[in-house]
Amino acid sequence: MLNIALTTLRTRWAGFAGSFVALALGVGLLTVMGLALASSLQAPEREPERFAAAPVVVKGADTLRVPTSIGERTHELAQPRTVPDRVKTRLKKLGRVVEDRSFDVPVDGGPGDLVGHPWSTAAFAPYHLEQGREPRADDEVVVSEDWTRRGGRPVQPGRRLPTADGAVRVVGVVGGLGFEKAVFYTDRRAAELAPRSLQLVVDTDDPAAVRAAVHGSAGVRVLTGDARRFADPDPERDSEAVTAMNAMFGTAGGVAAFVSVFVVASTFAFAVAQRRREFGLLRMAGATPAQVRRTVLFEALLVGAAASAVGCALGARGAPMLARWVVDQELAPPWFTVQHHIWPYHVAFWTGLLVAFGGAVVASWRAGRTAPTEALREASVESRALPMSRAVCGTALLLAAAGTLAVSLATDPGDLLHRKTYVTRPMLLITGVALLAPLLVRPLTRLIAWLPARLPGAVGMLMRQNADTRAGRTAALAAPVLVTVALAGSLLGATATLNAAKATEKRTATAADFVVTPTEEGGFAQATLQRLRRVAGTEVSATSSTAVYTLEEGVALIKSPARAGDPARLRATTRLPLAAGDVSDLDDDSIIVNEEWAHHTVGERVPVWLGDGTRKSLRIAAVMTTGTGDNGAYVTPRNARNAPVDRVEVRLTDGADAAAVADELGRAVPKSDGRVLTAREWLRATYPATDRTTRAGFLVVLGIALLYTVVALANTMVMSTWDRARELALLRLSGATRRQVLRTVAAEALMVVAVGGVLGTAVAGVNLAGIWAALALLSVWTPIQLPWAALTAVLGVCAVAAVL
Repeated sequence: MLNIALTTLRTRWAGFAGSFVALALGVGLLTVMGLALASSLQAPEREPERFAAAPVVVKGADTLRVPTSIGERTHELAQPRTVPDRVKTRLKKLGRVVEDRSFDVPVDGGPGDLVGHPWSTAAFAPYHLEQGREPRADDEVVVSEDWTRRGGRPVQPGRRLPTADGAVRVVGVVGGLGFEKAVFYTDRRAAELAPRSLQLVVDTDDPAAVRAAVHGSAGVRVLTGDARRFADPDPERDSEAVTAMNAMFGTAGGVAAFVSVFVVASTFAFAVAQRRREFGLLRMAGATPAQVRRTVLFEALLVGAAASAVGCALGARGAPMLARWVVDQELAPPWFTVQHHIWPYHVAFWTGLLVAFGGAVVASWRAGRTAPTEALREASVESRALPMSRAVCGTALLLAAAGTLAVSLATDPGDLLHRKTYVTRPMLLITGVALLAPLLVRPLTRLIAWLPARLPGAVGMLMRQNADTRAGRTAALAAPVLVTVALAGSLLGATATLNAAKATEKRTATAADFVVTPTEEGGFAQATLQRLRRVAGTEVSATSSTAVYTLEEGVALIKSPARAGDPARLRATTRLPLAAGDVSDLDDDSIIVNEEWAHHTVGERVPVWLGDGTRKSLRIAAVMTTGTGDNGAYVTPRNARNAPVDRVEVRLTDGADAAAVADELGRAVPKSDGRVLTAREWLRATYPATDRTTRAGFLVVLGIALLYTVVALANTMVMSTWDRARELALLRLSGATRRQVLRTVAAEALMVVAVGGVLGTAVAGVNLAGIWAALALLSVWTPIQLPWAALTAVLGVCAVAAVL
């Protein structure tokens, strides 16, 4: 049997070339993703940046720590606390104390990520003056070399820079350190621009004395050595980037495995279906069913071993290219590189071999059932396009997909909105429809070919009859198109539908006519808020972003985003999606929650930790619907101390002139402080968008699927046309010209792509219908968003590949 398998591979190499290429690509992609995952499992320990030369850094409480029965649970505080004044007094006895401040510096025509600091902290990085001197007046600054280009010219001492807080003059330039673009003010001016200081440096050589001085101050940390990195902005950004990369690589690797199994299994099944006469001859020559099956399995293992080896070699070369791409696209930190581990090669190689073997198992069983009389057949007409085993498996998968959807809708509709769910759930439905495709092909081909069959000429009639009599072949050709279109529609459509639902929620909840947003992260100054409240003909609601924390089931510390606002003004400018209660019942002793909370009964008291870590028991004043998950809690400003106002909503009173109010608001808020937008402009500017990592992950996934589709189409088309040589020759003998034969083959290829596109779009529509139903149960009504542009592009590529 091994000799027969080797001879078959040598003489029918074209039939196995596509399987080889598809499997090699799959193993290569698995190797790449495995190497990327292995390299991103742990972020390197980041060295201190801003305080690399500081002796001791004292940081105010910025982490909520809650003891539970299974250990301490922590969460970053929304409003970190400052170092208490009594602690500062004790620290000043140990040495010089320098308070640190950080704030955005918007410069007209300059970079968008400039950050300001007091000049006294520059030495702790350390920064060194390269030109000029230190700042001495409020309008003097020192800048870093990280942004020495402005309008194509270096920023040198003497230049004036227009900032949001007034023009400043550059008096010095320090050497850049790479981790920030810094602007240094005098200590007094920095304190005016950023009144709150969350950390400070103690110039002492006795860290033990510093720890003794802060002892008893809850949450205050003393940072020395490598721990000083926790005083840098966003010290956990590397671990967060690693988590995002793991999700992206894991999803792409899973889809690569799924599609490769699908394509290889489909290719082997099609190859076996074409070789009925060959297997019949083997049976007539005395081969047993078991020997025929072993022949097919030997072929699969030989192809699988060779393709897996080639795939591992391709993956070793492709992994560094992927690493450079994700770094260039800013999807990974600059430090990310691929390190060669052994286990990804083992996983990819043996997975490829298993995929080849598994894809051939069903095909080999069917080959073993071939009767010796098949060798006497003169035609290739299918006796049964859908075997019973395939019908049973396809039906079972469709029932499983429907059952899981029904259970999710009945128990937890919100689970269907999670990325992990809407990425993996379509796989059951795609596989089920693909298995039952031969049953669906005949009515679809008759419908698609109805008009062409009635046009002059025989092309339309031949196209319809060929597809109708060979439904199995048509289904095999359409399967890869079905997979790609279904994935593109499901993934891109899910994110578009969820984004539209979030936009609908925001639009429904907004009763304001104007929305004012600040230009800086620090929020609005009190003087600006007072001017806004004095604008005639308006009701003004100023709100702040904060968070509240709850301990669910005694072990899970949950962070919920929240907004803080005055209840009376909040009621005038917002329409909260309430399921129970009233906004006017909100006070300093209460909270508005949503139905996703474990406790959501009006009047019930719920223990929470506020944004600054203060523990409090609040009464539930009202309950909102769950929605897409963006309906956070609402509290009063007193329960969100130190949370800056980052949104001002303005509603016109009866009879107020919108144009006049807009002018007044513009005068009340200078462009350096904020932007005045109409509600429509604000909704358009804040329309939800898919984050870059998710979008890049989807592009990788769809790129893999499209690549497989092109390979599978080309391979299956070549196999199919090779097998139809006699049929096409008979067409020529019956009077058809070369051009007519080519038109017939091209028309059949286009119809196959159309069948796959219709089935794939139907699968995507069913998946999106499940998300729509989940949103409806969560009280969000939004239309389904099918990505027609992406589907058209995918079908165009498939059509070109099929026709060529």
